[in-house]
Amino acid sequence: MSAVPNTFENVKAVILSAHKGTTSKEKVDFYNSWAENYDQDVAVLDYRAPCLAANSISSHFHGDREAAVLLDVACGTGLVAKQLKNHGFGHFVGIDGSEAMLEVARESGLYQDLKQVLLGEDPLPVQWENAFDVVVIVGALSVGQVPVCVVRDLCKSTKPGGYVCMTTRSNRDNLEYKAALDSELRQMEEEGLWTCVEVTQVKDWEKAVSEHEDGYISGAVYLYEKLQV
Repeated sequence: MSAVPNTFENVKAVILSAHKGTTSKEKVDFYNSWAENYDQDVAVLDYRAPCLAANSISSHFHGDREAAVLLDVACGTGLVAKQLKNHGFGHFVGIDGSEAMLEVARESGLYQDLKQVLLGEDPLPVQWENAFDVVVIVGALSVGQVPVCVVRDLCKSTKPGGYVCMTTRSNRDNLEYKAALDSELRQMEEEGLWTCVEVTQVKDWEKAVSEHEDGYISGAVYLYEKLQV
């Protein structure tokens, strides 16, 4: 993706072009092409989700932050790890479907390990079960990205007593997905897998890019604690 001035209209056009791809390969190809300009472009959108998720985790995590191991799912270029580093966390494992995004994350020096994993298609490594103090996924839980069912894998990868932090958008285009996500999260709570610590509704999540919305769209941050077996 050639460098163009990252005005709001140009960034909007880039993101809308992603919606044209329907296959997994097309999605990955898009993110591979976007990796170089991703950080600058989402800054134009006033994309607050990484900061909001990090704040939620930091508010409730009471263990040894330097020793804690965090799994950053759909880590992209490393925006979430960068925020969590500011809160004293220092051991990050990242996964993403885009090798180009992972390369940018690798260059950040924040991660001890990075793996290419296509969520919803590739299984997470078996040895990751009950392995992480915190599992976080920011941005990928939305329509056209990863299926809702991946949240069960996130829970499996979390240590008992550990935390899972998730975000999603609450705008019109994502309402059906969000309803399915909310239902699955409640179902897993009823099954005794985890308990809800907090859900934070955020009015000004990021600038709207769809053709029928303007201003800012809303979003939500979920924090769950995995129950002891």
